[in-house]
Amino acid sequence: MSEWVESLSDSALAAAVVDRFLGQFGTDPEGVWAAPGRVNLIGEHVDYAQGLSLPIALPHSTVVAVGRRRDGMLRCRSGLGSWTGRVDEIAPGNPPDWAAYLAGVVWAMRRDGLLDSDFGGVDVAVESSVPIGAGLSSSAALECALALALADLSGAPTDDAGRAALAGCCVRAENDIALAPTGGMDQAISLRAEVGHALLVDSRDGGVAPVPFDLAGEGLALLVIDTRAPHRLVDGQYAQRRASVEAAAATLGASLREVTDVSALTDPVLRSRARHVVSEIGRVREVLSLMESGRHRELGPLLTASHVSLRDDYEVSCPELDCAVDSALAAGAHGARMTGGGFGGSAIALIDAGAAERVAAEVLAAARSRGLTDPRFLRLTACSGPARRVPLTC
Repeated sequence: MSEWVESLSDSALAAAVVDRFLGQFGTDPEGVWAAPGRVNLIGEHVDYAQGLSLPIALPHSTVVAVGRRRDGMLRCRSGLGSWTGRVDEIAPGNPPDWAAYLAGVVWAMRRDGLLDSDFGGVDVAVESSVPIGAGLSSSAALECALALALADLSGAPTDDAGRAALAGCCVRAENDIALAPTGGMDQAISLRAEVGHALLVDSRDGGVAPVPFDLAGEGLALLVIDTRAPHRLVDGQYAQRRASVEAAAATLGASLREVTDVSALTDPVLRSRARHVVSEIGRVREVLSLMESGRHRELGPLLTASHVSLRDDYEVSCPELDCAVDSALAAGAHGARMTGGGFGGSAIALIDAGAAERVAAEVLAAARSRGLTDPRFLRLTACSGPARRVPLTC
């Protein structure tokens, strides 16, 4: 039987995180903030090449309960463990693991002047319904929930321009403290999403634009397949791909956003990596055109072409992802692709609204027939909203 990951309401997550905060710190928090995970419809591995992406906010969120301190300490508690340290000692690689994403936000907001010079530290408790390690941006959801909390508590701007600044802090937290060389797409969607819309993210200038995304209106749904193949961005492979893209752009003398022909690249690896980026940006433009004219059912072949490019030219897929995509297509999906950084994580499939259980069952059966870990599934028919404060009275 297929396992489904259901989203939890803000109120349920808030109740759980307040309980954790009270149990760990012995007092009530000053508030609770939530931020969504994301799935990227298309536009993969192009955010660090000044490209275009179309992410969607998930209904699955991460929440943080936060209370201010006066002694310069940061105390973090979650189901993954605990970390305590001085705010002044946050540095690249310190703290390690999941706490780096929280500590990095504090570090970046202090550096950018979004927190007062006499910032006294915070206590943070975490709960989440975003699957960890699934390529659904659990790290960005964690960062963005805390960034919005700190902004609210310190009086920093939280309008759209303020959220753009917070997203930049979250990117630096991930790059400089957690040492994960990602782009800015994940933070943009988590902080700046609109309900019922995908978000066109332009990584050249940081601009975003909502794009209506009404799957249910066309009798469609998006099936998210968490392969449970570990998704890791800090083991060197992601950094290698980013370095290849930067080297290709340097050789061609232009951003790959502006390139149409990569044949001048004599190194076959650089040529393949650049070909993916250039073709993927083109696919985003095609998908955007279809979405703007309400032709979502025609997106399928472009999603599948994206996967082929990621698998063959960018080489970031894996047997679990390929199995998920191939079996979803065999089960009647209109299109399917891996999503996220790759090397594990999740795939998505565009399916008819009533086909989720059947397609999931066939994907599960295919994984078992190949001796792979049982995948689990998420259902998406509408796009969620951005990071937000959660009323404690709900």
